[in-house]
Amino acid sequence: MIYTVTFNPAIDYVVRLDCELKVGDVNRARGEDCVLGGKGINVSGVLAELGCESVALGFVAGETGAWLERGLAAQGLKTDFVHLEHGMTRINVKIKAEKETELNGAGPDIPEGAMQALETKLDRLQKDDILILAGSIPASLAQTTYERLLARLEGRGVRAVVDATRDLLVNVLRYRPFLIKPNNHELSEIVGIKLTNDNEVVTAAKMLQEKGARNVLVSMAGDGALLLDEQGGVHRIGCPKGTVVNSVGAGDSMVAGFVAGYQQSGGNYDTALRLGTACGSATAFSLGLATRQDIEKLLKTI
Repeated sequence: MIYTVTFNPAIDYVVRLDCELKVGDVNRARGEDCVLGGKGINVSGVLAELGCESVALGFVAGETGAWLERGLAAQGLKTDFVHLEHGMTRINVKIKAEKETELNGAGPDIPEGAMQALETKLDRLQKDDILILAGSIPASLAQTTYERLLARLEGRGVRAVVDATRDLLVNVLRYRPFLIKPNNHELSEIVGIKLTNDNEVVTAAKMLQEKGARNVLVSMAGDGALLLDEQGGVHRIGCPKGTVVNSVGAGDSMVAGFVAGYQQSGGNYDTALRLGTACGSATAFSLGLATRQDIEKLLKTI
């Protein structure tokens, strides 16, 4: 089974304007949408499009949390959230006008008891289950939270996938995560060297492997992606043609596609990389998360 964790899920209230946002005045929207999300939830959504079942874990609070939970169930996603006694699941306001403006909510505080409840759920994971940790850690939790969870699972054969930045990523390498997914700019920041070509990216990825990562998937936006697998193989793929209209969720979609491709092919890294690239691109070329139809269309061009 695949499990995703979203520490601070959100309801994105997306408002579209025909003109520039007028600060201090009344603005009339031409349309609006509510999108249920968070990085782990995005991964679960794309996995569902690919026919892979997953369970979305994390924390919800208040009426907004109940709404989010019902909405995900209506989409066919399985959830097993910890319900917080205080606060409310955040609402992020996304104003799409001539310039895009965002106002992101803080979300509820997560007390120690709630973390322990999440750990109890993780204790049920079995050998070869996949746990996907994606995104930042809320301010109410220690920045060592990823380390805490992976230390608890150490030695049990659970395959961890970590999509995070800087210290959050580097500090979990000693727990030998199955997959990490920095982009090329994040990888540059980690190794302290500007990466200008594939050879330099491979060298930097090997440095993270030496610290414990089993597989390193480096996304490079319009330049495609590069995978260094745990057998030492280097896999390089370009990006399909299309117009980028949305960067939100593209990385989450790539993670979902890679994991689904790896599972469905019996561990073939080329298949996993192709499907991951198709999923990431399909989301980038769409206003929302990738659909199966768009993914399959792009797969034929890669």
